[in-house]
Amino acid sequence: MTGFVFYDGPSSIDGAPIVGIATMESRNGKTGDMVQTFILRADEHPIEALRTGADRSICGDCELRGSADEPRLCYVDVGKSVAQVWAAWTRGAYPLVSPAEARARVTGRKVRMGAYGDPYAIRRSAWAWVDAADGWTGYTHQWRRANAQWLRAYAMASADSLAELEMAQSLGWRTFRVRRPSEPLAPREAPCPASKESGSRKQCIDCLACDGADRPGRASMAIIVHGLMARHFGA
Repeated sequence: MTGFVFYDGPSSIDGAPIVGIATMESRNGKTGDMVQTFILRADEHPIEALRTGADRSICGDCELRGSADEPRLCYVDVGKSVAQVWAAWTRGAYPLVSPAEARARVTGRKVRMGAYGDPYAIRRSAWAWVDAADGWTGYTHQWRRANAQWLRAYAMASADSLAELEMAQSLGWRTFRVRRPSEPLAPREAPCPASKESGSRKQCIDCLACDGADRPGRASMAIIVHGLMARHFGA
């Protein structure tokens, strides 16, 4: 089995139909061979969902999504891996499995929650299988929502400014912040070990620093803006 469906139901963001798919192999050089999870609209091709704005069902109001008036700044290339996962799913390559089977398939593996899409879009109970993994990483832009606080044990609050970092940390989150090259690290913040500036270029599968706020004393992470997002930050 190259992957499986672990959720097929309404989005926690707007109630639209979405699907959660876990793929078992990855050649992602940054993350390593983690189980990758993709959260997709169930009724629209990912590219079409970007065009119509239907991707809000899986990404919420993340400002990096782009719109008719603003350029898309998200680093995920929807036309490649995301579209490939969609095509495989529509061909029936990924069966819907029970929570028990999902747990069995990720035992001994490490999971990336949200290779595409925000984990919050899928209800909490549908992620229970992740607890059987040897570790995970996750990020959410939905950390302001009162009913998203359960994600603190699994995901970092995505912060695009110091003000957002301070707000998220006041709510009990550890954060992952994108910063300008001229911005110093905040107190109790460390450079992402996979980043160029860290000097280590450690893969996520070996790091797992971004596994949420359930480890007291762990630092929050930061990375210098790069790629398309650099324009958004004026870098």
